Parts: sequence; C-alpha cells; structure tokens
Amino acid sequence: MTGTPGVPDALVALALRLADAARAAVMPYFRTRALAIDDKADSSPVTVADRECEWALRAVVAEEQPGHGVVGEEMASTRADAEWVWVIDPIDGTKSFVTGKPLFGTLIALLRQGRPILGIIDHPAIDVRYLGIAGRPTTRNGEVVRVRSCDALKDAWLYATTPEMFRPGAEADAFARLKKKVKHPVFGAECLAYGLLAEGFVDLVCEATMKPVDYLPLVAVVEGAGGIITDWRGRPLGLDSEGQVLAAGDRRRHAEAMAALAGA
Repeated sequence: MTGTPGVPDALVALALRLADAARAAVMPYFRTRALAIDDKADSSPVTVADRECEWALRAVVAEEQPGHGVVGEEMASTRADAEWVWVIDPIDGTKSFVTGKPLFGTLIALLRQGRPILGIIDHPAIDVRYLGIAGRPTTRNGEVVRVRSCDALKDAWLYATTPEMFRPGAEADAFARLKKKVKHPVFGAECLAYGLLAEGFVDLVCEATMKPVDYLPLVAVVEGAGGIITDWRGRPLGLDSEGQVLAAGDRRRHAEAMAALAGA
C-alpha cells in the first residue's frame, strides 16, 4: 500500500467508508420522535442509533482488517493493544441528536502504536466532514483548511461544549480563570468546535471529562491544519489521558492558555 508513511491509502479509504456507513446508520433515526432513549450508568443518554452505528462500523473493520483493534463508546474494546486501533464515537453529542439539533457528529480515529495518525469529524446532518491525516493538510469536504493566528489571549474566541463539563473545584476554577482572559467564551458546538478551529474561525477549545473516543479523533484534524492539541499540561493525547483537552490555532496562545489553567 502507498501513501503517507504510516497511513496507507487503503486505510484512509476504509476510514472514509466507515464515515459513510455511520451516516447511513444514524440519519434514518435523526428527528424521529419515536426514538427510544436509555440512560447509561453515568446518566448520559444513549439511543438505538448509537448502538447500531457502532455495531455497523465494528462489522466493517472486522471484515476488512480483522487484526485491528477497536475502541468504541458503547461496546467493549477489542485488541486495544494492537498496532492498529480504530477509535469510534458513533454519535458525539447525543443530547443534540435526540433534541433535533444538527451539530452532533461521528468521530473516527486510527491509532498506530497508540498515536493518532488519522481522524474524522463528520457532521451528517449539515453535510460537513473534516479529515485529518498525519503528514497531510486537513480538509473540510475535500478543501484544505488552516488555523488562524491570534495576536493576544484577550482577543481569542474560546469554545467548550458546556460549562457543566468541568468538575466542581480545581477543574471548574481553572476553566473560569481561562474564560476571564479571552474575548468571547462560547458554548454548544459539540465536536464541530474543533473543525471550526481547524478552519480558522475559533482560537481555542478547552474541555474536560472527555473519553478517548471524544478526543483522539480530533488530534489529526487539528494538527493537520497547523494547530496544537494536548492535555492541560501540554502532553500528547493518548488512550490513557485524563480527559482534559486544550486545542489552539496559535501555539503562543496555547502556552498562555495552559498557564491560565494552571493559575500562573
């Protein structure tokens, strides 16, 4: 197989087929009022669309790359220590999905030896797909996108899904410090916020209490657009990260944002 070292073209094609399969599995349920909604152990919602989508994507991987591992949102991990591991969130933003808000997305990552080397942020209801591949520029619906520079933290636009995602105490206090230093804190974009950062419309995204399926698909998208995405201490994101994520289009602002989170 040819392609960027570490990212064979055949696996890029497989990732795109997975995103297409996710659209086919999810969209028939969108804005269906009879959709059954269950509560998981952490009280977050899950639907038949979440489960059917993940099952469909796992079936494709098992058929085409049976030696690859899969880490998903709704089902137990398989071969998570394999060289190649797919990370799948069938519906990121289930609350948006069940209330008819079209900003939910499907997140797909491919890891090699634990490192995210490919990522997809797919928004089927608005027909937007971001594709990030290590060594290649990030694209939105096939068009190359790029982050923007930001002259000062006080000029930055900051996104987070919700202020409620920051646990009371040190985590919420850290976010409050950062929020005071930016020009505009904005909420509610779900995973689209990272695509908007990659396109140069947003300067920072800061989130917490995230799972690997939430953040690993974002890495290649942000980095391929010239941005930086780490945990709150500046460490690369991996399967064992703590779920605190900071993304920036401008590396200088990323460093300043980390300092604000740390209370410096």
